Amino acid sequence: MISVITGASAGIGAAAAVELARRGQQVVLVGRDPAKTARAADRVKAVSGTLPDTFTCDYTSLEDVRRLGAELLSRYGRIDVLINNAGVMTTERTLTRDGHETMIQVNHLAPFLLTSLLLERVTGRVITTSSRAGKTGRLDPADLNRDRRRWSGWLQYGDSKQANALFTVELARRLSGTGVTATCFHPGVIKTEFAARTFMMWMVKNIPGMGQTAEQGASTMVHLATHPDGAAHPGRYFAASAPAAVPRGMTDPALARSLWNASAAAVGVPAGA
Repeated sequence: MISVITGASAGIGAAAAVELARRGQQVVLVGRDPAKTARAADRVKAVSGTLPDTFTCDYTSLEDVRRLGAELLSRYGRIDVLINNAGVMTTERTLTRDGHETMIQVNHLAPFLLTSLLLERVTGRVITTSSRAGKTGRLDPADLNRDRRRWSGWLQYGDSKQANALFTVELARRLSGTGVTATCFHPGVIKTEFAARTFMMWMVKNIPGMGQTAEQGASTMVHLATHPDGAAHPGRYFAASAPAAVPRGMTDPALARSLWNASAAAVGVPAGA
């Protein structure tokens, strides 16, 4: 089993890589920071005896995502599991060099592009890290950057996590009958460096009992990559390793198709049928 994991340099991505390697999978680590990714690779080697392949990619650059996609396609004849885990949360509104708001690009558009580039090689499962924050999302495919709506870091983060769920819904529809499935999940509230500058995450890290470990947060990701559930519930959102109910805004097929078309136009790939 070859599993490609983005956002694998730390947090739940690194924890999942270690656990999947412990279970005998060949893991491929993708991270933004070369030094952190190398340290995560050493953790994998400690349990598997083999140093995993590592790649770096900056999701604020769609050109860099295309480079990553080309490198992975040239290296691997198949990818059994693609795990879209890289993400960011910031309370500051910034635009990437591609002109997109940072969170919508890093959390949604970049993994959308990478999945589109690699899908011909994926033989099993596509898993995307969403969040219960998606339940607060009010996504508008015609205004992904929130140029015309009130700006809030947490509102935009919620939009991006809603986008993860809708991407999963439409991807599962397009993959129907191919043997490849798509799911997404909420990892829980985790004590990591994610969104470290926000007051909420400061509380999670510093108040006893508020947050879970990275290993606990990675458990649903590992479950979806290894358990029959990962193939038996295409398009579903999981929490605590089980399918979970979400608002209509995270499952609406018409909204999912509209988002897909807007995303394809934003990253410059064919929308398809």
